[in-house]
Formats: sequence, C-alpha cells, structure tokens
Amino acid sequence: MDTNRMNSLYRAYLDSNMSPEELEEFRQVILDTSQEAALDQRMEEHWNELADDALAFLPEDRADEVFNRIVEHRVPAAGRIRLWPRVAVAAAAVGVIILGISLYTARQTADPVARAENQVDIPAGTTGATLTLSNGKKIRLSEAADGELAEEAGVVIHKSPGGRLVYEVKGAKGASAGVNKLSTARGETYQIRLPDGSDVWLNSASSLVFSSGLISNGKRVVQLEGEAYFEVAKEKQHPFIVQSNGQEIEVVGTHFNVNAYPDEPVVTTTLLEGAVDVSAGGIKRRIKPGEQALNKAGRITVQQTDTDNVTDWKNGDFALNNIAFKAAMRKIARWYDMEIIYDDAVPDNLESGGWISRQKPLAAVLKSIESSGLVKFRVEGRKIYVTR
Repeated sequence: MDTNRMNSLYRAYLDSNMSPEELEEFRQVILDTSQEAALDQRMEEHWNELADDALAFLPEDRADEVFNRIVEHRVPAAGRIRLWPRVAVAAAAVGVIILGISLYTARQTADPVARAENQVDIPAGTTGATLTLSNGKKIRLSEAADGELAEEAGVVIHKSPGGRLVYEVKGAKGASAGVNKLSTARGETYQIRLPDGSDVWLNSASSLVFSSGLISNGKRVVQLEGEAYFEVAKEKQHPFIVQSNGQEIEVVGTHFNVNAYPDEPVVTTTLLEGAVDVSAGGIKRRIKPGEQALNKAGRITVQQTDTDNVTDWKNGDFALNNIAFKAAMRKIARWYDMEIIYDDAVPDNLESGGWISRQKPLAAVLKSIESSGLVKFRVEGRKIYVTR
C-alpha cells in the first residue's frame, strides 16, 4: 500500500473519522501480514509525534512500557457498555486498540469539564500519612523532618530522605512492643519498611496496624483497612499474616495487593509473585501469580486478572481498561478526595477505558474519560456530578 494512503487511514482512525469503506480498507491492512512492518513504523512515528505535555508525566521506563502495550485488544464482557465506543468498534474490527495516551492526545480539542464559577482545579494527591505510636502520639510524616522519629522496645523508627518510614531492629526486642498505626487520608499514599525488611505501599484512605516488633506468637501480623501492596521478605519460621475485613492472608515471602476498602463490594487479593493462602468463613483458597481471590461475605472465588489494572496506583497511574466505570470513579474519588454523585440515567454496566497518570490534576483525568461521549462531569467544590 502507498505510504501516504496508510498515513491517511491511520490518522482517520485516530480521529474517529472513517467511513464504512475506509474502516473496511483499514481492517484489510491490519489483517495483511505484509503490511505489519509499515504499520508498526507508522505507530512508532505517531508515538514520537505525541505532544510533550501528554508524555511529560511519564519517566522514560514508564513511557517505554506504555508504548510496548500500545497494541492490545480485550474482548469486552458481555452486557457491558464500553466508555470508548468508537475506538472499541474499530478494535473489534481490526484487532487493534490505541490505549489511553493515544485517545487522550487525539481528543485534545474536547470541551473542558464543566466547573462551577471560580472553581479551582483539584490537584493530584501527594505523599503523606500519619503515624500513631503505642503511647498515642501522632506524627504527621509530611511535616516531620528526616531522621529518627521514635524508639520502641528496641526498634528505631525513622523517616528516610525519600519520604519512606523505616522500622529497624536495634539489639534485642523488648517484650513491651506496642501497637503502631500508619494511616493515609484521602489523597495520600505512603511507603513503609517493616522490621523484617518487608515493604508495604499504602494507598489513599487506608491504614496498617502492627506491633513495632512485628512478630506476635511466632507470626508476623498486620491488620489492613483500605488498600496496600506488599513485598514480603522471606522468613519461613515466621509466616506473614494480613488480616482485613473478615479474611486472613498467609504468606512466607511474595508480592501481592489487597483491596479491602469498606465501600467496595468484595475484598480482592491479587498475586504477582509466589503463592498465598486466603482464608475467610472457614474456607481457604491458594492463589497463583496472575490470579485474584474475591471474598464476598466469606465466599471466596478465584479468577485470572490483569495485574496492571490492580497495581496501577502503586506505579503512579490510573489504568482503567476493562474495569467497571463506577469502580474506576471510586479510585479517582479517593485520590482527589472527592464525592461522586450519579444521575439516575448513568447505568451500572458502563465499562471504563484509558490510562493516565495520577499526577495529573483532576480536570485532565475527567476530560480524558469524558471524551468517550457517554458521560459528562460537572465539578462543584469537592463533588463530581456524573450525567449522560
């Protein structure tokens, strides 16, 4: 095919401005393996053409990751309405979908999100948390200086220059180790290294409760409300236990994510590496990497999942592909500390799409979603009104 014609079809596809005949022509191009190299080259050229402000929020390694995933297709679940209808139709026809970055850039001319008069744009959340010591003292970590914060039962607690809380055992641990609590407000996230060397990333509106020495009755035990990502240090003689909302997770050393927000319909445990046992209501299930355990009122089911959609928050993104729209909006509400109010006309079976940085202000995120044409937003104070 002539290069100019290829470019013309590709640009029309991105702009959602194709006639049925052009769409069929483009479909044939995609199916023709002899055109694969030319199409790949055009996609790479388009990637390099993207506006600087659309890519500035991505470090080089993350930008490479986005590009490597730019060609991807998932068949939507039956009965769900895609929030990216035009792109999805083309995707179904040609087996190609241009993800969030391309869609966002192609829609730069969309109308801005409606805002009340004098409404100030809501900035992204930030690194911050509150540490409550066993004596009841509260320390706002965003305001605390780097260095040692406290010492409890032979464990020194200090804040590292990178804004991480570190528990370090100094000598023998005393028997009077007290209970500590690390909590994040809406719009905050924080990282902690526990005394055993395990790392935990705490998402917004979440809390982690543990003893300063961590070990209790031969086990490393933490209690979680909200969401956290764990990279557990291997220590076979001391199993690591996460207690959250009626369930218990037991591991030796592994990487996994737990979502136990009170406003979510199920508690989800997603495994990236190793193996974990999830117990609730007298039932125990073991999950493998790439699997997710869903606990609803003590009933546990296991399914395959896209782990990128689960750990997106830890990596500084909103990865919204193939998840329920209202679930995506709950993510956004927690990070920007907003309340979501839905019009009765907004159905429950909308499915979201796209990928955008969590470092963007709220208006940019809503504009990206609104470009689908199926929902509209209006921001008033700390409330987001969603209509059709």
